[in-house]
Amino acid sequence: MRTCNSNAQLQTALKRFRSEGQSIVFVPTMGNLHEGHLDLVRKARTLCDIVVVSIFVNPLQFGAGEDLDGYPRTMAADKEKLFAEGVQLLYAPGVEDIYPDGMSRQTIVSVPELGDTLCGSSRPGHFDGVTTVVSKLFNIVQPDVSVFGEKDFQQLSIVRKMVKDLCMAIEIIGVKTTRDEDGLAKSSRNGYLSQTERSIAPLLHQTLTNCREAIACDFDNFLQLESHARMKLLQAGFEPDYFAIRDARTLRAVTEDTEEIAILAAASLGNTRLIDNVRLSLNPVGDWRMLADG
Repeated sequence: MRTCNSNAQLQTALKRFRSEGQSIVFVPTMGNLHEGHLDLVRKARTLCDIVVVSIFVNPLQFGAGEDLDGYPRTMAADKEKLFAEGVQLLYAPGVEDIYPDGMSRQTIVSVPELGDTLCGSSRPGHFDGVTTVVSKLFNIVQPDVSVFGEKDFQQLSIVRKMVKDLCMAIEIIGVKTTRDEDGLAKSSRNGYLSQTERSIAPLLHQTLTNCREAIACDFDNFLQLESHARMKLLQAGFEPDYFAIRDARTLRAVTEDTEEIAILAAASLGNTRLIDNVRLSLNPVGDWRMLADG
C-alpha cells in the first residue's frame, strides 16, 4: 500500500493505473477506522481494480463546540488495517492541501432542501462542509465508483443528489450498516460512551426497529409513532434531536406517492451524538415490506 500526502503524489500514482485500463473505487473516511469502515473497503474491492481510501478529518463540517480537536486520530493503526485489507492507495492530505487558501475563502458546494432538514437543522453548515470536501476529493481522485455507509442515510442521499446535479460520472454505492451484536451501529464516536451509556445505546436501534414493525403492521399515525419513540428515548436517558418518519427519496413527509420510507433518528447520550436509521419499502400492491437495516 502506498501512502500519498499530496494531490500530485496521488494523481501520479492514479495516472499509471488508468493508463493500464484499471478501474478505481474511492472510500472517503475521517480515519479512526472500525469494522464498519473495513466493510466499505471490502465492498469496494469487489467493485473495481484499485481501491483508494482517504483519511482526512474535515474541519469544514464541524460546527462551533463540536469535537474537531478531540476527534480520534489513529493513523498508524488505520494504515495497518488498510494494508491488511489489500488497499493499494491511501490518500492522507493535510488541511493546507485541501484548503490552500483557507476555509473562509473556499468555494462552498451546497445541496438545498436535503441538506437543510434533520441533521442539517441542528448542525447548520455541516452538510455544506461534507459536500464541499467530498466534491474536492472526487475531483482529486476522479474515481469510477465511490462507496458510503448507509448509517448516515441523509449524507448518502445528499452525496447522490450532488453527483447527479453536478453531472459527475461517479457511481455512488451504499453499503449496509455494520452493527455490534446488540444492534448498535458501528461508529467512531461509540468510543466516547461510558460503560453505562454503552449499555443503553442499543435502545436507539431497537426503537427504530419497533417503529418499523408498527408501520409494517399497518399503524399509520406517524406523528403518534414519532412522539412515542422520542418519549421512550427520553425515558432511557437520551436527549433526542429528532425521530422522523420520512420519504426515503426526498426526506420529506410521507405521501401517497412514497415508495420507500426511512425512519431516522439522532440523539445524544451523555456527550455522544448517535445517529441511525431503518427503512421499509412499498411493493406495487401497497403492502409494507421491510428492508435490511440502513
